[in-house]
Amino acid sequence: MLSFIKYLTGDQPDARPALRFFNTMSGEVETFAPLSDREVKMYNCGPTVYDRVHIGNLRAYVFADTIRRTLDQWGYAVNQVINITDVGHLVSDGDDGEDKMEKSAKKRGVSAQDIAQEITDLYFADLDSLGIDRSKITFPKATEFISEQIALVQTLEEKGYAYQISDGIYFDTAKFPAYGKLGNIQLAEQKEGARVEENPEKKNPSDFALWKFSMKGEKRQQEWPSPWGTGFPGWHIECTAMIFKLLGKQIDIHTGGIDHIPVHHNNEIAQAEAATARQYVRYWMHGAFITIENKKISKSLGNTVYLSGIVDRGFSARALRYWFLTGHYRSPINFTWDALEGANTALRNLSRHCLETEGEAEPNATFVADFLAAMADDLNTAKAIARTWDMVKDSSLSPAEKRASLLVADQFLGLGLGDQQAARQLTVEKTIAVDELPENVQKLVADRQSARAAKDFGKADELRAHIDAAGYDIKDSPDGPRVTQKNS
Repeated sequence: MLSFIKYLTGDQPDARPALRFFNTMSGEVETFAPLSDREVKMYNCGPTVYDRVHIGNLRAYVFADTIRRTLDQWGYAVNQVINITDVGHLVSDGDDGEDKMEKSAKKRGVSAQDIAQEITDLYFADLDSLGIDRSKITFPKATEFISEQIALVQTLEEKGYAYQISDGIYFDTAKFPAYGKLGNIQLAEQKEGARVEENPEKKNPSDFALWKFSMKGEKRQQEWPSPWGTGFPGWHIECTAMIFKLLGKQIDIHTGGIDHIPVHHNNEIAQAEAATARQYVRYWMHGAFITIENKKISKSLGNTVYLSGIVDRGFSARALRYWFLTGHYRSPINFTWDALEGANTALRNLSRHCLETEGEAEPNATFVADFLAAMADDLNTAKAIARTWDMVKDSSLSPAEKRASLLVADQFLGLGLGDQQAARQLTVEKTIAVDELPENVQKLVADRQSARAAKDFGKADELRAHIDAAGYDIKDSPDGPRVTQKNS
């Protein structure tokens, strides 16, 4: 497949526009200049695998994949790492409360390792469905780098940045005057935001745990011996230790959600730069949140949406990716089922154009240049997609030229255009109104709804099997059952 690089540059290596990314550290869009001319080192904050990720979490990984695809097209070799946090992330983003992994293990009556594996497998399945190539990414687990974390804490202790109190080893933020420089976080604001809990033993409220001691009389599932006593690593030390081991003391790009800026990423900077006296990360990039029906995603509100739920409703996982890309990564976006329906329809139309068009042609040069300029401008996927539709609607271009242009653009977008398997997920038949169904199927649907209302789920499952045998699929939604006819 023709790449943008080959198509645009040819004998003109300077034909590419300069890549420009918004750097949270400077608060400005900057021209991208990596440490190496050929390699980019990128670290993306990954999931804490105590519970499965929801669609709000997944936006961060599509964002990271978009960076990676863009760097690929600019000719860089990308060394990408996404961590798996399987220990040390406490319920509070500060240093109080239970370890999320231990808490989940107790609640479910299974081992923390079993939960970590189960949730990691679900996470990987979601990445695969979204078109993220895991073979290009390293996924280290925090529990596999305990010795590196202990060594880093020892370094900080030797340099005078760490001190011990009754519950662990802490970083002394007063010894790092630049603390809070990412996002210009003032310590008073951080305290007011209740992101760091008070601990009277700490020298400063913003000090954070590097190593936590296991509580006396309590046996944790995950704990290790250390020079200071049995315990486990703090959440923040894990990322830095794994970066140092896998990518080196300095990296080009570090990403995460905007919620990581005030505490987690400022803590990473403090411990890393205290240990090395060198700049830790050149470009900090953060993605905005999504809301669902204009509300913050919250289990207490019962509005959490998982990728599996989207697929169960008959949508393609790539439709969610398309919807993510219709907004700029730094802009909040609001999820609705209508918006996803629109994304699924739009993606189906683009996919059909690629699959049903015959003949070969070169991509349209004007479109390629415009699309590339949009992506170079801080990954402006919203503008790139808008320009894509302008191109598709341009009557002066041949169908083959449009198809070639779409396939090249998809190397950035990762929508699976031209992929037969991805396309089949998009060709779901339109939902059929219940009153338009054959009478026998209408009755089955009505009886199943009654069984569900009576919480007779065994009967409901039996009726679902009869509906399936009649040639129809039924999925439940907040608006009632969605019935589609199976493809013959």
